[in-house]
Amino acid sequence: MPWNKDDYPDSLKNFMAPIRNKAIEIANELLKDGYSEGRAISIATAKAKEWGEGHHEQIRKKGH
Repeated sequence: MPWNKDDYPDSLKNFMAPIRNKAIEIANELLKDGYSEGRAISIATAKAKEWGEGHHEQIRKKGH
């Protein structure tokens, strides 16, 4: 099931929008490549965090 900015896994809810959107983008590509949803979310979350750190983005919402 592809995700979008309004419908995404609960595990991404505490991330800032740029990080969450990058994770959604990556996860959707991984799904197309045949990864399971759980594995796609896990990989995409890690890669989106790396991307955010490289772009000096705030990763999580304050207090999380």
